[in-house]
Amino acid sequence: MLFYAISFLLFLYFKIARVHRRDEKSTLLITLQHIIILGSFIATYAYGVTHIEWYFILGSSFIFFIIAALMITSLQLGIFVDGKPLLGMSKVYKFLPFLSIIIVSLSAIIWL
Repeated sequence: MLFYAISFLLFLYFKIARVHRRDEKSTLLITLQHIIILGSFIATYAYGVTHIEWYFILGSSFIFFIIAALMITSLQLGIFVDGKPLLGMSKVYKFLPFLSIIIVSLSAIIWL
């Protein structure tokens, strides 16, 4: 079950990272963070391939990809209350390092 949670967080991270790369200037620290998460992605899916049937991995990945895309698209369009954005992409970018720590930690836990 932890594999599916990590998989969703990975797709959410990569969708946020794609938007961040397009909107903001990339730094060395952000690039290093993306590489670490890519390693976590490889480790998580290596676990999934060895322990879970391939069609569950493929189906859940497809669903998580769509859900993450819809979530980020809704944030890009904006959630407004009285003309002020309630939650924008700039606030999401601030939580990206915390999301990275959670993903790497859970990826390490899944192999224990």
